[in-house]
Amino acid sequence: MSLHATLAAVTDRIIERSRPTREAYLARMRAAASKGPARAHLSCSGQAHAYAATGPDQETLATGTGGHLGIVTAYNDMLSAHQPFETYPMLIREAVREAGGTAQVAGGVPAMCDGVTQGEAGMELSLFSRDSIAMSVGIALSHNVFDAAVFLGVCDKIVPGLVIGAQAFGHLPAVFLPAGPMTSGLSNDEKAQIRQKFAKGEIGRDELLKAEMAAYHGPGTCTFYGTANTNQMLMEFMGLHLPGSSFVNPGTELRDALTKEGAKRALSLSALGNDYTPTCDILDEKAFVNGMVGLMATGGSTNLLIHLIAMARAGGIILDWQDFSEISDVVPLIARVYPNGLADVNHFHAAGGLGYMIGQLLDAGYLHPDTKTVTGEGLGSYLMEPFLDAGALTWRKGTSETLNDKIVRPASDPFQKTGGLARLTGNLGTGVMKISAVAEEHRVVEAPVRVFHDQDEAKAAFKAGELDKGDVVIVVRFQGPKANGMPELHSMTPFLSIMQGRGQKVALVTDGRMSGASGKVPSAIHVVPEALDGGAIAKLQDGDVVRVDALSGDLQVLTEGVVDRPAATADLTSYQHGTGRELFALFRNSVTSADTGATVFGV
Repeated sequence: MSLHATLAAVTDRIIERSRPTREAYLARMRAAASKGPARAHLSCSGQAHAYAATGPDQETLATGTGGHLGIVTAYNDMLSAHQPFETYPMLIREAVREAGGTAQVAGGVPAMCDGVTQGEAGMELSLFSRDSIAMSVGIALSHNVFDAAVFLGVCDKIVPGLVIGAQAFGHLPAVFLPAGPMTSGLSNDEKAQIRQKFAKGEIGRDELLKAEMAAYHGPGTCTFYGTANTNQMLMEFMGLHLPGSSFVNPGTELRDALTKEGAKRALSLSALGNDYTPTCDILDEKAFVNGMVGLMATGGSTNLLIHLIAMARAGGIILDWQDFSEISDVVPLIARVYPNGLADVNHFHAAGGLGYMIGQLLDAGYLHPDTKTVTGEGLGSYLMEPFLDAGALTWRKGTSETLNDKIVRPASDPFQKTGGLARLTGNLGTGVMKISAVAEEHRVVEAPVRVFHDQDEAKAAFKAGELDKGDVVIVVRFQGPKANGMPELHSMTPFLSIMQGRGQKVALVTDGRMSGASGKVPSAIHVVPEALDGGAIAKLQDGDVVRVDALSGDLQVLTEGVVDRPAATADLTSYQHGTGRELFALFRNSVTSADTGATVFGV
C-alpha cells in the first residue's frame, strides 16, 4: 500500500524545514568519512599506548588490516537493565576475532536509574544525564581509531544520549545492542494496586517492599512499557537494532548469539567492506518519522517527545510537536502494554511483538518501507524473528496474525483509531498528554486549580485531606528544565489515581514531566513556556478554572484576567545544591525549552 498522505506530508515538511541544517551536518560527516580513522597515522608511541592492553589482538592491530570496533558501554550493576552488559565486551571480542577484526571498549558512559531516584533530588539530574552521556560518547570515540561502533544501553536517558553521541560520529556505522527485559514477576497491575494501598495507609512499608522486590526481581529491563522499553522499540523501528532483538531475555543463548551477530554486523558495515552504511545515512528524516509512528502505534512514553526532538537535531533534523500531533491523529493504536493494558513486554513479544506490528503498519501505509537499516535496505527484514537452529543464529518469518488480540491487533481493527499522544494548546501554553491509558470519560477535565511548587507540597496536601473536596486540576510548576532539570513527577501517580478512583474529576498540569508509567490520570505535561520563563502557568492562583481537553486539544484558563497578572516567582535555591546539583548549573542556565528537546546542544 502507498504511504499514508499525512505521513508523506509531514515527512516532506520535515525535510524542507531541515534542509539547511541537515545538509551542513551531512557535509561534515562526508568530510570525516573521507579522512578515515587515524590509527594508521598515529605515532609509534601513540599506537603503543592504544594497543598496550589488547593482549592477543595487539599484533593484529599493529600490523593487520582487519576492522577495529569501538564498544561504548553504559554498563553498571546499579541498573538491572544494564547489568548483563558486564559480559558483552568478551562476547564482542570473540565474535569480531572470528570475523578477522578486533574490538576495544572505547569508553563508558554514566547511566542512572530513574526508578531509584523517583521523588529524590537525584531525579533533577536525570534529564541532563542524557546530554552528559552524549558528551561521554564524544570522549570515548575521540581517539579516532575505530571503523565502526556498538553501543550498549537500554534505559531512559541512556539510549537517547547514545544516539546523540553516535550522530556526532555519524560517519561511522553503529549497531545498538540491547540486554532485553527481565522475566515476568509480580504483575504490573498488582504492583500498582499495592502502591495505592500504601498511599492510602492500608498496608505498611514492609508489604510494599515485598511487592516491589517481586516485581523488580532480576537482570533486565523493567517489564512495563515505560521509557526504557519505548527506547528499544524505537531502535528497531529506526533500524539500529537487529530484527527481533529488542525483547529477548538476558542470560539466554539467543541473547548472546544476537550480541555476537550485532558486533559482526557493525564491522561488516564499515568503510573497509562493500556495504558501508554510516549512521548518518540510517538516521534520516524517514527514520525519525518511522520512530514517531512506532511511538503512537504502541502508546509509548511521553519522554520521547523530548528525546526524539533532541536526537533528530543532533543530525540536523528539526522536529516539532505539531509533527507528532498530526501523526498521532492518523496512526492507530494497535498495542496494549502496561500501563495501557495488563500485559507486560514479555507477553507483548510472545503475542507477535514488534515484527507483527511493523508488518501491520507497513501493509497499511503507516511506515516508510525504504529506509536504510543495519540489515540493509528497507524494513522488510524487520518482519523476521531470530531463532537458534542447532546452535546457529537464523531468522525466519514472524507471525502475520496476532497471537493475542488483547495485546496486539491488526491496523484494520485497532484499540483506537488514533495514536497514544495528544498535543494541547491554548492560553496556558502548549503541552502534551499520553492518552493511550486514559479512558475517554477522563480526557476532559474542567475544574478549579490547586497550585503547588513541587510534588512534595501536593502529596502533603493530599495526605491532609485538602484535595478531596471535588473536581480539581492540580498544577505543579517551576518543574521545567531551566528551573530544576524537569524531574519526573511519577511519585504523584498513586494519589492522583486514588482521587480518580473515588469519583473525582482530576487532571495534572505541569511544566515538568511524568514517566512512561504515568497511567490513567490525564496529565498535560512539558507545558511551555515554563514557569521560570514567565509562562502563563506561572500566573495561575488557587481557584482559577482551567480546562484540560485531550479531545479538542485545548489547554485553557477560563478565569478572566489571569494572563494579565504578573508571573509568580519561586525560591529555587533548594534545587541548586546537593546531590551533584551544583555541577549541573551550566545545564540549567543553557538548556532549551521542552518543545525543542530540552537540550544544551544547538542544531
